[in-house]
Amino acid sequence: MRILFIADAFATPGRRVIEQHVPRLRTERDIAFVVANGENLADGTGITSRLARRLHGAGVDVITLGNHAFRQREVYPHLGMDPRIVRPANYPSTAPGRGWCVATAADGTPVAVINLLGKLFLDPAVSPFAVAEDLVREARREAALVLVDFHAEATSEKVAMGRFLDGRVTAVIGTHTHVQTSDAHILSGGTAYITDAGMTGPHDSVIGVRTDLILRRFTTQMPVRFEPAEGGVRLEGVVIECDGDGRASSIEAIRIEE
Repeated sequence: MRILFIADAFATPGRRVIEQHVPRLRTERDIAFVVANGENLADGTGITSRLARRLHGAGVDVITLGNHAFRQREVYPHLGMDPRIVRPANYPSTAPGRGWCVATAADGTPVAVINLLGKLFLDPAVSPFAVAEDLVREARREAALVLVDFHAEATSEKVAMGRFLDGRVTAVIGTHTHVQTSDAHILSGGTAYITDAGMTGPHDSVIGVRTDLILRRFTTQMPVRFEPAEGGVRLEGVVIECDGDGRASSIEAIRIEE
């Protein structure tokens, strides 16, 4: 079975390129299941219920989030009602939404998707390493295929999580830094891994934001209202091939121009 993971979708350009390419990719590459990180869809910070419905309508099965999960208050009720959108599991249990879900692939296979937030620089309620084992154990009761979106800043923490869960999950996919890394590979225990899957959106930018605004912030140290860029739009992510027992056999980083 092939799973497509779409890296951090940024603002309108990110949503647009997903709607443009995902239906075609599902057919041409025989993709059975699609996960997209959507925490930057609402002009770069958070997601709304309308945007979540747009992604699902384009063929995305599950949406993961990150440190901007709660930036748009409108989405709070939606997080509780729609099981196909998950926020970091290591946020407090009192926060809206859920940290993992199980959805059905096109061939009928159940796939569990877990969302975790890195501890370094992002300050979740608890360490992702403190909750990961129990979450994976619970998820594997319902699905042999388990994909983890680890939304984290530090490369070392992402690599460590991959090693920590190797052999227990199908894939550990790093997100958040918006720059695709060149280390997509299968770990010794059969887990697909990449430190960062990249960004789906405008790359003629500074990780999605207009370059002139970012340079003004760095050169003046004055507050600047960030705005999404528009140019150089592409879809980035990975395609994972796995067996029914949950072991990955390949992982390929992808980059598709709009």
